[in-house]
Amino acid sequence: MAKKPLIAIVGRPNVGKSLLFNKLAGARISIVEDTPGVTRDRIYADSEWCGRTFTMVDTGGIEPTTDNELLLFMREQARIAINTADVIVLVTDIRTGVTAADMDVANMLLKSKKNVVLAVNKMDSVGPVDPEFYEFYNLGLGDPIAVSAVHGHGTGDLLDACFRYFPPEEEDEEEDDLIKVAVIGRPNVGKSSLTNCILQEQRVIVSDIAGTTRDAIDSYFENDKGKYLIIDTAGLRRKSKVEDRIEKFSAMRSEAAVERADVCLILLDAQEGVTEQDTKVAGLAHESGKACIIVVNKWDLVDKETKTMDWMRERVRRDLSFMPYAPIVFISALTGQRVSRLFELINYVNDQSAMRITTGMLNNVLSDATARVQPPTDKGKRLKLYYMTQTGVRPPTFIIFCNDRELFHFSYQRYLENQLRSVFGLEGTPVRLIVRERGESET
Repeated sequence: MAKKPLIAIVGRPNVGKSLLFNKLAGARISIVEDTPGVTRDRIYADSEWCGRTFTMVDTGGIEPTTDNELLLFMREQARIAINTADVIVLVTDIRTGVTAADMDVANMLLKSKKNVVLAVNKMDSVGPVDPEFYEFYNLGLGDPIAVSAVHGHGTGDLLDACFRYFPPEEEDEEEDDLIKVAVIGRPNVGKSSLTNCILQEQRVIVSDIAGTTRDAIDSYFENDKGKYLIIDTAGLRRKSKVEDRIEKFSAMRSEAAVERADVCLILLDAQEGVTEQDTKVAGLAHESGKACIIVVNKWDLVDKETKTMDWMRERVRRDLSFMPYAPIVFISALTGQRVSRLFELINYVNDQSAMRITTGMLNNVLSDATARVQPPTDKGKRLKLYYMTQTGVRPPTFIIFCNDRELFHFSYQRYLENQLRSVFGLEGTPVRLIVRERGESET
């Protein structure tokens, strides 16, 4: 995959970075609230300018001097973004003027020797330029650009300035081999720890405060097994517990992350087993038709006897009985135990989810299955199955044509699904069976 230019949007808290990021991305990706510290991690989005696609990263506000643990984390996140960016946009605020914190951040950027574009935000009115604007030349970062993240004024000038620093364009490669993997689970099961273990950098803030990751965050990752987009999601809580607005956005974002994913890693806490909330999280992935792997995390903390793993596997199968197709793997995100094995499984279930089966092979299985177990009858009328065809993938979706939909009981549908799985595998993916009466269209 050709590397896209990366723009990092940085600045002290509450100058409007996330609002500007959303305006440039053309979508509400970053959570925007007036609470300082809402954007805690690095959040990515792709956008386009002058025919060139680029990636932007929104960072938590940089507090140059702080003892607060979360703010220190945010500063470290911003520093990593600065190190990897081609262009850095420093966002400042016309209403506060140049602050000591702005000076400190500007000095930090000057030392980085990176290409920096200075944006003066909240220039919302048109007409004569506010005299305070010229004060921003004191930061030593060249000509400031007046922007309004609320109204969009000046964003074109800002992108033009960034465009000048983009590296030469490379030949594009296909992105078809990129697998999107959502790491999902209730709060505090170790999603961020697993993401960091995979990426081997402090990509996501890891803290034992539940709800630290509020956004779904994307990270590109490549190894000898393939190319992946790891989506670390905010912990999915029960809807009734989602009280404040930021939590509500986070829950919606997690659901959107599941929709975007090819494969979902459903994280469970080995010490707590399957909770009611875990069932809801797994149900979301199952209902969305996603390839799934059940990942039992914190296995290093469990006291083990001879058959502990077998006992735990049975318990998970019982409590998540609606997804018997999903493989179960036991890991420790903290020690890295068995984490490398995940990639083979991710590739495998992704391929299974995209499997296409010819109509001829399907109908051979159908005739064998109906010969082995006769279709049910009701009041002297027998169910007749005419033929089966595949109409979609992710998940594999099949239409079966019959004489009477009412006769096609759920138990017989499940029997046919099991027959398909025994012949073709289809491990790790839900299967959709759509019943049609003869004469109805396939769509």
